[in-house]
Amino acid sequence: MIDQTFLKKGASAEEIKKVCKETKEYGFRALCVYPEHTKLAKELLRDTTVKVTTLIDEPTGASPSADRIKLVEQAQKDGSDEIELVMKIDDFKNQKYDAVDEDLKSICSILPTKVIIGSGYLTDEEISKASEMTQGAGAISVKTATVDDPLDNTELEEKAKHVKAMKDSAPDLLIKASGAIRTFDDLKKMMAAGADIIGTSSGVEIVNETSGQDISVNEEWRRKE
Repeated sequence: MIDQTFLKKGASAEEIKKVCKETKEYGFRALCVYPEHTKLAKELLRDTTVKVTTLIDEPTGASPSADRIKLVEQAQKDGSDEIELVMKIDDFKNQKYDAVDEDLKSICSILPTKVIIGSGYLTDEEISKASEMTQGAGAISVKTATVDDPLDNTELEEKAKHVKAMKDSAPDLLIKASGAIRTFDDLKKMMAAGADIIGTSSGVEIVNETSGQDISVNEEWRRKE
């Protein structure tokens, strides 16, 4: 269930090698990196089941659609298996829904896409609408947040509310929870709310916490994946 996250600007090749080694050893679902690290990560993970995921246009999806498409196409060339795309949050907040929809559909057609709706910026009603739009655009997943989202500083109970709203509004998608999920207890609370995937930079620590415990992935998750 864990997408290990490594988002460090200016990271060295040695740092990328280290996180790729951990990702393989711990059997994580994917490794999420910045575009500049995609090619090396794919080279290091090519003969594994780990997916390489590229984060596109953080933190609020403010780049023009043409530039976003170029970033996704480059990620595809570099070997990315899927992308995490930040929805055009400013356009969405200003109710430019047609522009948001066109942007999402054009990008979801290139690579399997997890859409980051930036739930920390949104009202409850907006979370539901953004999730519905994500499902309609052909994405594989809707995700709560990425770097610098206000959700990082939100209580777990509120994060769980976001996840549940996303699950209710986009039942056909994988729901990815992220934003300061650092312990096994945090992970369990997100799972209970309906999360299928957990995005965290603390994957190693979380798995080590579970030593000796019976943990299995539910069949609904397997069918979606």
